[in-house]
Amino acid sequence: MKQNQITNFLKTLGPGILFASTAIGVSHLVQSTRAGANFGFALVGYIIAANLFKYPFFEYGSRYANATGESIIDGYKRIGKWMLWLYFIITIISMLFVTAAVGAVTSGFLQNLFGITSWGIYATVALFAVCIGILMSGRYSLLDSLIKVIGTVLLVSTIFAFVLALFKGPNPQIPDFVPPNIWDEGSMLFIIALMGWMPTAVDLSAWNSLWTLERIKQTGYKPSMKETLADFNLGYIVSAVLSLCFVTLGAYMLYGTGTELPNSSGAFAHAVVGLYTNYIGDWSYLIIATAAFSIMFGTCIAVFDGFARSFERTIELLFLPEEQNLSTKKAYNLSLAVIGIGAFLIIFLLGKHMKTLVDLATTISFLIAPLIAIVNFRLVTGNQVQKKDQPTTWLKALSWSGIVFLSGFALYFIYVKFI
Repeated sequence: MKQNQITNFLKTLGPGILFASTAIGVSHLVQSTRAGANFGFALVGYIIAANLFKYPFFEYGSRYANATGESIIDGYKRIGKWMLWLYFIITIISMLFVTAAVGAVTSGFLQNLFGITSWGIYATVALFAVCIGILMSGRYSLLDSLIKVIGTVLLVSTIFAFVLALFKGPNPQIPDFVPPNIWDEGSMLFIIALMGWMPTAVDLSAWNSLWTLERIKQTGYKPSMKETLADFNLGYIVSAVLSLCFVTLGAYMLYGTGTELPNSSGAFAHAVVGLYTNYIGDWSYLIIATAAFSIMFGTCIAVFDGFARSFERTIELLFLPEEQNLSTKKAYNLSLAVIGIGAFLIIFLLGKHMKTLVDLATTISFLIAPLIAIVNFRLVTGNQVQKKDQPTTWLKALSWSGIVFLSGFALYFIYVKFI
């Protein structure tokens, strides 16, 4: 790669890392670890399928922003105001439950790392205050720099733990262990929840477009379509690989051992770090605890930023005259405050049922995924995107397969749960 190509790619680099940081939190550290712990490697196929069939719809967020110079939320308005209203309702519902789920888990790992388990709910208040303070003071530039540091820490430490696990091998199973039936109702509902956030919720594809535009604004450099997609693909591949690492760690440490992970966020975090440490060695405690918190903190701050940006932009498009924007800083800060307060109230009410909260948030995400997938596909194959920037034939084929995949599981969930 020539020097100027490297320089241009570094100017482009950022949104893909933010995406990876968003994805690697709850879906990997919590859900993938639970998948390995409860089912061994039986759910690997579902995880690979979710990563594969969701890929086009996340990629389209970055593609649409590069091709049109506007966010995919603006594209939703072009579909029709009904779609923008629907996205607005989805955003309001999901932003509180998703942020609450991410915040509850992150608070648990924060308490574990710094030995402040006695803080309880106050640790969540401190966490949210730090995230909101960072974003209010630095917005994208500080977030971009911080996530690159956090991303490096979590990547190195997770791969390190994974390699050590491979060398040590799985923990012995208890006598007469009977593998769970993945086809019963409870298992299938967990699988749907697992895929709901694997690698993350499809409606968060709008964040890719917002981050892509913000990176262009920050650097003053308009990347080529190839450069934008290279940045996204780097983040997506890292996320997909790490999901398999966490399944392996869960399977090696817990599967068949008779040990179950606790339900509350603080106890869950302590148990996960303790398991990793006991499995690898006491010397690894600080590495594991730091890596776990880094993963979740990166996710938490990216979730706050992504929801605040999408909420702000949707309000502008719905309630303001065309071409008139809100006072960006005030609207963004207000959005952060609304998200923080709403998510905190949900944690306060449901915080002792962390796994239930996570499953609820991920299931909601999975049920709305087919509609977002269809609309994203329609936008990048429509008149707004030039032919040269539209998806290739194989990507279109994968998109149709993904729509069938997401719709099929959503209908199956409705059948099992309500019929």
